[in-house]
Amino acid sequence: MHRGKSVLVAGAATAALLGPVGIAAADGSAPASAPAASPSAKAPMGAGDGSRGLCKRAMRIDKRLDRALRRLKGPATVRGSVARLTKRVERAKKAGHTEAQTFLNHKLTFRRSLVPTLEQRQKDLSKVQKWCAARGEGSGSGKESAK
Repeated sequence: MHRGKSVLVAGAATAALLGPVGIAAADGSAPASAPAASPSAKAPMGAGDGSRGLCKRAMRIDKRLDRALRRLKGPATVRGSVARLTKRVERAKKAGHTEAQTFLNHKLTFRRSLVPTLEQRQKDLSKVQKWCAARGEGSGSGKESAK
């Protein structure tokens, strides 16, 4: 019975929130509280896109990406490496554990696809760090070291 009440309350809340919007949309008029923004206006610093926070976190993100790539590219003795999982797939195949081999093989495929993704993120992040440095924000600027 508790689930039924939750669904009823959620439906009523949704109807209350969407009620005025539905009437305005049916009426054909635009809401008065939404001013039109000019596309040529330059966004001020901290324009709500999270760039300031990204600049502050860039060094930590870079370290995390380095650590993940080092682990993935590591030898078979490193937990989480592609080489270690490849050996596990081979052992499952030799033992005749087809279900385990299939599971591990899918896991291996995903882990291999992570390497180029993380490398691309690392390249993108280096561009972001250069952009942040040009703006005087981020890990290399004096703003963060004063904190």
